[in-house]
Amino acid sequence: MGMIDPVPLRMNDATMVRIIRKLAQDSCNVFVTLHAKKRMRQRRITLTQVLTCLRKGFISEGAHQDINGAWKCTLQHRWAGDEVSVAAALHRDESGDWIAVVTVF
Repeated sequence: MGMIDPVPLRMNDATMVRIIRKLAQDSCNVFVTLHAKKRMRQRRITLTQVLTCLRKGFISEGAHQDINGAWKCTLQHRWAGDEVSVAAALHRDESGDWIAVVTVF
């Protein structure tokens, strides 16, 4: 009898948050896109705020897959009275898993 290829399970919000929080503990695992950097400057959001949102935020837009197969979500965190939201995507390559910060608002 031949081997059966496993069917990947659909990502849920709890798993997505756990993975993002673990990866974000090391800022080397976080890549901020040019678009996100531009929005950070426009909205006066710092990298510290983005990293804190990834490490402590809650999901405001649930985990979903884009057309390229990357899992995305939006996290939100209150920082000094301001709501900071980060749209993030999980990626995997030969060097391991990492987070792409897509945009910030």
